[in-house]
Amino acid sequence: MTGSRKALVGVGIVVALGGIIYANLKFARQTGLEVTAEKVAPRDLQAIVTASGTIQPIRSVDVGAYSPGRVVDLKVKEGDLVKENEFLLQVDPRSMQIQADSMEQGLETARSQLEETRKALDNAKAALAEAKATFDRQADMYKNKLLSRADYDTAKNNLDMQQATVDQTAQSLLTQDTRIRQADSMLQNAQYNLDLMRITSPIAGVITKRSVELGQMVTGSEFAPSVLVTVADMSVIRAEVEVDETDIPSVKPGLPATVTIDALPDQVFKGQVIELGDSPILATGAAANARATDFLVKVQLDHTIPGVRPGFTCSSSITTATRRQVLSVPIQAVTVREMVVDQTGAVVRPDAGRAGQPRRPATAGPQDLLPGQTRKELEGVFVIRDGKALFVPIKIGIAGDKYFEVLSGVDAGDQVITGPFASVRTMKDGDSVKIAPPSSSTVPVAKTG
Repeated sequence: MTGSRKALVGVGIVVALGGIIYANLKFARQTGLEVTAEKVAPRDLQAIVTASGTIQPIRSVDVGAYSPGRVVDLKVKEGDLVKENEFLLQVDPRSMQIQADSMEQGLETARSQLEETRKALDNAKAALAEAKATFDRQADMYKNKLLSRADYDTAKNNLDMQQATVDQTAQSLLTQDTRIRQADSMLQNAQYNLDLMRITSPIAGVITKRSVELGQMVTGSEFAPSVLVTVADMSVIRAEVEVDETDIPSVKPGLPATVTIDALPDQVFKGQVIELGDSPILATGAAANARATDFLVKVQLDHTIPGVRPGFTCSSSITTATRRQVLSVPIQAVTVREMVVDQTGAVVRPDAGRAGQPRRPATAGPQDLLPGQTRKELEGVFVIRDGKALFVPIKIGIAGDKYFEVLSGVDAGDQVITGPFASVRTMKDGDSVKIAPPSSSTVPVAKTG
């Protein structure tokens, strides 16, 4: 009797457990997995490319010394506003002044020599005229047999010598004139170099860098000037940002953009893309192999920003595409599943067999597929239909901030499953689901009175 009781108790426990399991499974089938859902609806979307970088002026000029010397006067410091042609600093001009004075003296000497040559030419021409008159008289007398051949030849030689003197003096005059022009050019160059020792601002702007102090010795040459001051025109500025190579194909000049500057919080500035780099930004050192490939994109801001400085860190959002009232689904609703498709690409779902026969499992191997069918990974969403999660492939357009544009696959009003995230990842086509009730919180209202 004791053994029979134990057997009956064991059977009862098994039956009870089976009933509990059956009840739980039946309850699960009736209730389904709780999910959140959102309806497919028309929305305005914008595709945004974000990148970070720095603020830079459109126009910046390095001002330097073209000759060595000591800074003897310095009128500006970093942050000063300057006008065009305003005095910045003075490099000791004495060496250049000496060169200019020497060139000027050389020019005066050449001019004096030129004047002497002109007088010599005038005298030579007068002597030539006198020699010609004498020769003409001698020639008439020689023709009339009144002058000897020797006297005639002497007059002719004297005429030829005077002509040679005039020609030589005239040539010397041309040479002197050329030397004067050369001396004048050298003087102008010396005066130009002297003027360069007094350094002024080539543009109106702000002093963004000063790398010299009063009394400091500076070096420089015409081919390698020493940069002393940098002047930036901050009336027109741009954001130079680094955009990932995957986003570059969608970025074009003229696209609108917004810029935020870390040093000026809670402010958004409008602008537009003006230039894209053709070559990637080259990284150096250890970062050369670690960083992604980025390209430089320049965004010009629409307005002047008071207080901004070159090098301020900034972020830019470039609007690469805009869609008005297009069907869209939440980004978190989109997932990827491996589905069976036929030769047209349409999804083939497991069909129920005859009465009493099991359905063909969705995980059937290639040997279980019909001719023309294959397995393929598809991008899509789970749509709720008749309490089931039905995977529907979709074709996606642009990506907005929170939504994807849907070009095909779903219709307005369809409810797509948006969460929980883990459920969307593991959910299978045909799973039973139910929409979770919206969460609510009671907020106490203060009574007055």
